[in-house]
Amino acid sequence: MTNNQECENKSSVGENSMELSVLNKYFPLFDESRVSKDAREELVSIFSEDITFVLNGSEKHGMKEWENFLDLIFTNNADIKHMHEGWQFNEETQQYETRWAVCGKSKNGKVYTQVGIDIAQLDENNKIKYLANVPEDSALFDSYK
Repeated sequence: MTNNQECENKSSVGENSMELSVLNKYFPLFDESRVSKDAREELVSIFSEDITFVLNGSEKHGMKEWENFLDLIFTNNADIKHMHEGWQFNEETQQYETRWAVCGKSKNGKVYTQVGIDIAQLDENNKIKYLANVPEDSALFDSYK
């Protein structure tokens, strides 16, 4: 291996590590931002202003739409907790994917669980520019369309 190849490999590993660092903040910040303004600000800061997010195939664009979604989630839920298996890079799609599970308690007192997959892409500044939420329950986000 030449010195140039070693540098290229270290650079791509470093970028991958930075991307994973950002992605690994997503679920904990999402859950904490329900009750913490600081967590919400940090959550918003890991996303691109030009974010595209997809809920069951319905696309939304821009930070204002993302923050509206957060408001709706936290208005309808008294508590929420996500777990995920870890982000994996899909070479074919050039996107990160993770399987997740969430449990929550809605404001009306009902508890629920859901599972699904998130798919993400980051921009050149290591901010999330694309996030698709693909729950197994296709009706999960009907009220957020």
